[in-house]
Amino acid sequence: MAPPRRIDVVLDSVKRLQRIGASANLLNLLQKQHPADLAQIFGDLPDAGRQSVVSLLVERNPRLAMEAISEMSPEQGAALLAGRPAEEIAKLIQELPSDDAAALIDYLPEELSQPVLEMMRRRESGQVESLLEYGEQTAGRIMNPNVFALGEDLTVGEAILALQGSRDVEMVFYLYVVDARRHLVGVTSLRRLLLVSPETPLKRIMTPELISVRVETDQEEVARLVASYNLLAIPVVDEENKLAGVITVDDVIDVIKDEATEDLYRLAGVSGDDRPSTPAGESLRKRLPWLGVNLVTAFVAATVVAIFEGTIERVTALAIFMPIVAGMGGNAGTQTLTVIVRGIALGEVSWANARKALVKEALVGLGNGVTLGVLAALVAWGMKGDPILGVLLGMAMVINMSVAATAGTLVPLGLKALKIDPALASSVFITTLTDIAGFASFLGLATIFLRYLAQ
Repeated sequence: MAPPRRIDVVLDSVKRLQRIGASANLLNLLQKQHPADLAQIFGDLPDAGRQSVVSLLVERNPRLAMEAISEMSPEQGAALLAGRPAEEIAKLIQELPSDDAAALIDYLPEELSQPVLEMMRRRESGQVESLLEYGEQTAGRIMNPNVFALGEDLTVGEAILALQGSRDVEMVFYLYVVDARRHLVGVTSLRRLLLVSPETPLKRIMTPELISVRVETDQEEVARLVASYNLLAIPVVDEENKLAGVITVDDVIDVIKDEATEDLYRLAGVSGDDRPSTPAGESLRKRLPWLGVNLVTAFVAATVVAIFEGTIERVTALAIFMPIVAGMGGNAGTQTLTVIVRGIALGEVSWANARKALVKEALVGLGNGVTLGVLAALVAWGMKGDPILGVLLGMAMVINMSVAATAGTLVPLGLKALKIDPALASSVFITTLTDIAGFASFLGLATIFLRYLAQ
């Protein structure tokens, strides 16, 4: 992939050549780029210019065009194809491996996806349809069914001949060994195959203990296994342990990127397909419901404040420092939440070791609360000349930041146990809890020690 500076230069050249109508020069420039660089260039072009450039490349070099489109997100890639006739889309998609084709077809409008499947070659269409039968974000959906496998009764020499005659496999990182009914029974490496005599049976050099995943395994778990065991590929088996496909490391990298983006968006209450280029109306429709939920929880916190309305009327200085307690608690909760959600995603945090994580985060919350509470108390004392007010502010911060650390640990773990994505709903609960705890602790302490405060 080209460095960012070079991409910017190429992008400027594409815009300039397109503006002056130099199609031949533009095509020549595009054909010299890597598909991943073309995908970035397509994404940075305005809508009209993007369609024009893609159409030019599709007309002259459809394979390169589709390789570039497959490097984009499935939503963006499908949007670039959606304006074309179904027959043309079917022809173009056949340039891609089955897993990439399935991802694109899944995001095509329903009135296009079925005709495209029907028009594709029977073999290709069958493979794509079989992938689409698996659930979204599962191993079955992202695997490549064209996996190279060897019979367990072959010799090394016969295996090498079979490998030399293979043309339709994506990549051969590992050589999987199957029995007569295609049950996965072992794996060996290409290097080991070449280091033994041709008469050696595969059974003698294969490793029977291997890591595999089921077709229904979540793609996030697949990525975790590949990363944990430093694999270049991982086999996918069905419920009968028959080899169904393979997931290679390039697909896993895409999964990791997509999952990280999804979690980041969900923590902020934003839809995963919301982009800077998304129309304003569509972004409004996707963001407004989540903000509506936040509005409801904000009124819950406001109700807590209303309970202490009389205290605030007598000591108006409390209103100045209330946002500090709630805001610092919210920030501390977000820090804990981010660490825990990431730990859950990577398999580092679960109910089995939740106690250790909770104790650690509680100590961090307590330490932050004491340190920042003392500092806030001194500032409040200096501003209002009331040491009691400063002490109450400091105590409230200790309480709220301890609550934030506890909630930031237990809430995502609880949601995970309930089969709810921790990244999706945790932030609302954490914000609500820290607002309520912050207001209740500060105003409650002020009410208890009201006679000692300057009024």
